[in-house]
Amino acid sequence: MNSDRGADRSVGGTVEWAVVGSDIGPLLLAATGDGLVSVVFHAGPPVRDKALGQLRARLGAEPVESPGSARLAEPIRQLAAYFAGSLREFSLALDWSLTSGFNRQVLRELAAGVPYGTVVGYGDLAQRVGQPGAAQAVGAAMGSNPLPVVVPCHRVVESDGGLGGFGGGLETKRRLLALEGVLPQPLF
Repeated sequence: MNSDRGADRSVGGTVEWAVVGSDIGPLLLAATGDGLVSVVFHAGPPVRDKALGQLRARLGAEPVESPGSARLAEPIRQLAAYFAGSLREFSLALDWSLTSGFNRQVLRELAAGVPYGTVVGYGDLAQRVGQPGAAQAVGAAMGSNPLPVVVPCHRVVESDGGLGGFGGGLETKRRLLALEGVLPQPLF
């Protein structure tokens, strides 16, 4: 179930967060009462502190560290299963508060329409949301994705087969695509 209240609601509810280990490094996960609201790559202390400040400013609530929280238990379990190769589709409540308009439309299409082990071009995704020629805007939407991995922006590539950009770094994108069988596993 995905909440659309997001940008239209009054902010101030609680935000619970935890940093969890993964095959691509530490991830900061944050959730509200509506669902998972943020996933942040490379969540060492400086990145974590910056992300928490952004959550505080954007959501109007003080993030509370809650590694054993019921809100985070299912996202943590599903991400662990994804990295173990036993989960191919996330079924999490998502809080879309941190995105709106065109970006939200593109991200929702990506989450619903680009399954595990497949990729889509930036232009193709623009076409799917009725905005042919908006490939660069799709790239911007991918760059602002507040829920990477769960909303799989790593599955969006250039039309010529290039990887394109990625907020978590190209090595992270390669590793995620290799996990899904799109790219070969690294040799070492």
